[in-house]
Amino acid sequence: MTHSVLPIAPEAEVIEKTFAQLKARAPHQRALTAKQRIARLDALYDEVWKRRDDLKRAMWNDFRKPSEEVDLTEIFVVKSEIKAVKRSLRKWMRPKRLPSGLAHVGSASWVCPEAKGVALIISPWNYPMQLVFRPLIAALAAGCTAMIKPSELTGETAQLVAEIVSVAFNPDEVAVVQGGVETATHMLNLPFNHIYFTGSPAVGKIVMEAAAQHPCSVTLELGGKSPVIIDDMKSMRDVAKKVAWAKLSNAGQICVAPDYVFVPANREADFVTAIKQEMVDMYPGEASANKDYQRIVAPHHAERISKLVDDATARGAKCVMGGDVDLDSCFVPPTVLTNIDPNAEILEDEIFGPVLPIIPYASLDEAIRFVNDRPTPLALYVFSKRKRFVDSVLSQIQSGGVSINNCVIHVSSNHLPFGGLGNSGIGSGHGKYGYMEFTHFRGVYEQRFDGAGALLMPPYTPWKTKLIDRLLRWL
Repeated sequence: MTHSVLPIAPEAEVIEKTFAQLKARAPHQRALTAKQRIARLDALYDEVWKRRDDLKRAMWNDFRKPSEEVDLTEIFVVKSEIKAVKRSLRKWMRPKRLPSGLAHVGSASWVCPEAKGVALIISPWNYPMQLVFRPLIAALAAGCTAMIKPSELTGETAQLVAEIVSVAFNPDEVAVVQGGVETATHMLNLPFNHIYFTGSPAVGKIVMEAAAQHPCSVTLELGGKSPVIIDDMKSMRDVAKKVAWAKLSNAGQICVAPDYVFVPANREADFVTAIKQEMVDMYPGEASANKDYQRIVAPHHAERISKLVDDATARGAKCVMGGDVDLDSCFVPPTVLTNIDPNAEILEDEIFGPVLPIIPYASLDEAIRFVNDRPTPLALYVFSKRKRFVDSVLSQIQSGGVSINNCVIHVSSNHLPFGGLGNSGIGSGHGKYGYMEFTHFRGVYEQRFDGAGALLMPPYTPWKTKLIDRLLRWL
């Protein structure tokens, strides 16, 4: 099936008409069998695969994303998510019988999963295909219809996403609406049943406020400053390699990228040497000429990162690697900072770029206090071979998720929930957890034959009062 793509920044009437079609379709979509929902997931991936080369070309043009990373972090992730959902969807959809208590003698109880209705998915630009389709997969698995708002900053990819959706689905099942802030604002004024937003905490608050007007449930995948805490390791080389990869992948434009590193004061020099070497090994030669090294998505984002570095160095920080930003080409080199003032903006604002502050610590308590003085991070990374060290960090610091002796990789799991806490988000996605976000679990109670409930109804005679007293003592 092929349908026309909606124009970019359509008139309000077009958006409202599209929403009305999705709403009218929602009851039918809710009734789809597991087989029918899986067929829609297959149709989505078939079209993604057909447009594989187009997606690579679009993301290169949008922000020079290497084709290998399109395969690994966009297409593979979508394929893996669909595979995981297909494997378990029938099980997830089955009603679940629940036990009944003494007060419910003669009854049966069960929970029946059902789609929430019409979902709005607002996605960011850093993974412009994956972060559209991963929540869409969950919405389709749950039996929802969906309206999608991709980021305008990656316009070529957004257009491809719209074309893929227009071929894979009927327009009353899934619709893509492209546009900027004004378009998104109008969409948020519509009475969706669930909103799934991925982006910054500041915009997340706007989304939550809009959702409260209807009201509707929300999933907010936000961000924050994800710390790395390193123990006194025998060798810093392996740690540095993993941190360097996580920091420089996607040019640091990842919501769970390491935002700053705590390293024992007596090992700071070792770690600095190791991290610089690993960054050079991953992107040899001039990073600006390396085809594997990505660009920042837009000049104003590159300028924001440059100002964070300038503020840090003005306060006495040492730039031991990188630092020279080219705003015209949106190029920010791999950058390592040491000797950072605790009040520097780079330790307050999410960096979302390839800049790594390194902070020495004298005691673990010092590092824990620093993290806990800030909003709850989306991810926490701990490197240690000592169980007591790891347990101490995990028991004292809250976070959305954790990776031990690695970074970022936990996000790729279809079996773990991915989401934040407080400032870093609400709700979870991926696999079963994504399905649950778009699903209402309706409790059903059936009285099959009368129990003893009538004996406890008014009028409360002395005999009934005595019976209630005995029941309370016995239970």
